[in-house]
Amino acid sequence: MPYDATKLKDWQISEEAEKNMPTPWDWQEKLGLQKDEILPMGRLCKLDFMKIIDRLKDRPDGKYIEVTAITPTPLGEGKSTTSCGLMEGLGKRGVNVGGALRQPSGGPTMNVKGTAAGGGNSLLIPMTEFSMGLTGDINDIMNAHNLAMVALTARMQHERNYNDEQLARLTGMRRLNVDPTRVEMGWIIDFCAQSLRNIIIGIGGRTDGFMMQSKFGIAVSSELMAMLAIVRDLADMRERMDQITVAFDKSGKPVTTGDLEVGGAMTAFMRNTINPTLMCTAEYQPCMVHAGPFANIAVGQSSIIADRIGLKMFDYHVTESGFAADIGFEKFWNVKCRFSGLKPHVSVLTTTIRALKMHGGGPKVVAGIALPEEYTKENVGLVEKGIPNMVHCINIIRKAGINPVVCLNAFHTDTKAEIALVREHAEAAGARFAVSEHWAKGGEGALEFADAVMDACKEENQFKFLYPIEMKLRDRVALVAKEVYGADGVSWTPEAEAKAKMLEADPKYNDYATMMVKTHLSLSHDPTLKGVPKGWVLPIRDVLIYSGAKFLCPCAGTISLMPGTSSNPAFRRIDVDPKTGKVSGLF
Repeated sequence: MPYDATKLKDWQISEEAEKNMPTPWDWQEKLGLQKDEILPMGRLCKLDFMKIIDRLKDRPDGKYIEVTAITPTPLGEGKSTTSCGLMEGLGKRGVNVGGALRQPSGGPTMNVKGTAAGGGNSLLIPMTEFSMGLTGDINDIMNAHNLAMVALTARMQHERNYNDEQLARLTGMRRLNVDPTRVEMGWIIDFCAQSLRNIIIGIGGRTDGFMMQSKFGIAVSSELMAMLAIVRDLADMRERMDQITVAFDKSGKPVTTGDLEVGGAMTAFMRNTINPTLMCTAEYQPCMVHAGPFANIAVGQSSIIADRIGLKMFDYHVTESGFAADIGFEKFWNVKCRFSGLKPHVSVLTTTIRALKMHGGGPKVVAGIALPEEYTKENVGLVEKGIPNMVHCINIIRKAGINPVVCLNAFHTDTKAEIALVREHAEAAGARFAVSEHWAKGGEGALEFADAVMDACKEENQFKFLYPIEMKLRDRVALVAKEVYGADGVSWTPEAEAKAKMLEADPKYNDYATMMVKTHLSLSHDPTLKGVPKGWVLPIRDVLIYSGAKFLCPCAGTISLMPGTSSNPAFRRIDVDPKTGKVSGLF
């Protein structure tokens, strides 16, 4: 180590690093775990979190480090790579370090974005397992979610076919009177399948189901995935499982999974998902993978459970928030930390010269197409024009009272003049700054970065939430729009405002989290507006209700829960060696 990342593909680096990867029993010894706290699953293992938490409950928590980013290009700016690089750099400094990252969806893995396992010498191993289902959590979520839809559609069929007396005698069920035009839930599959966004089900006769319009979303958009990220234990999961709103009846009353008597079976499918999977970086720092919810409609974080374990097992625990500081960090700050009761010590703002140039007016960046030369040649002017986006994101972190560290995720095309300019502005905005070459050099390239983070962790911060839990929904949205996004105000459609007023008037929703829904490609709701847009208003068109996760999701713009597969997807380049069974072509 490090491997030559300019010549080897990520999957090849992973393959080489896997030759010396610790076994589950090596991890038991290395992490000081009891034998019954390790749950072997092939080359990997899960951790029995309840046993670990109970045994370590009196141990002081380690340092809590969050990783976010500036507003990204469509290529992403390397938060997972930066998270792995930070763990490797801290490991080189000899500290006890670990982390927690989200599980990737099969949709992006087989599409354009790739596996989200990091890259170069800063990636998670074993990469194939990470990229292709891991230890089965997403499959369990799909089964549990789709079982709820089976329960609903079967119930609707039987209620149509039987009168009240027959229904009670044959099934023991009471009539729910589901409104077929107000079915909130759909089906899920873990691929980008745009042809399933809008479907008709139940075509045929009376025994073929209930005919109605339905839909599919991608698996990680399921409310069950969001729940996995924020529950504290299995008892919490079981209680929430009965509270999921599946539809509304003809009088407007919610129909829940509890009404369908399916919550217990759903929890049975998900009982094994409660324990994080243990992986490691290419330099063998332990990293848990647990949960993978959307960041633009759900919380976009790995689990509270994984953070609770990590803070007990490690002196430095690294976790990552999805997308940029305006979305992922805001939800880490005001939702995840509120639910967990955990206080972060430092936040890392991942930054690239490439993204700054885009925000400075550079040509459009398109995934799968070579970058224009403006991004690979020195252009200090473009960088300078894009720096306000970085400064805005630094200020978001500082509003939370957290110490920010700007990590420049270095590319070989970055020049000294460009880097010096970014350092000058980051430090002037009140952040520590570090250049990190973890992609090319692993932990050795991240020493300056690791030192900056350790230095920041020594300082006390004044962590505080943006708003009190008592604040009304519309007031919360207005505050996030102004203080986080930089909007002049908020406009509500009449339907959305009426829904918000109804939710504000019902005490049931007082403690629900506010989960903003908008594009990740701009600080605004419009993905074409780069930099720091001025003179705009955030439009809210709807408020989604996730009653199991206890989220209210104000929607700014149209967000699809089912992405589409591109014309040149990654699966075209993935194959298996028939002699060895090894997978090649994963990004």
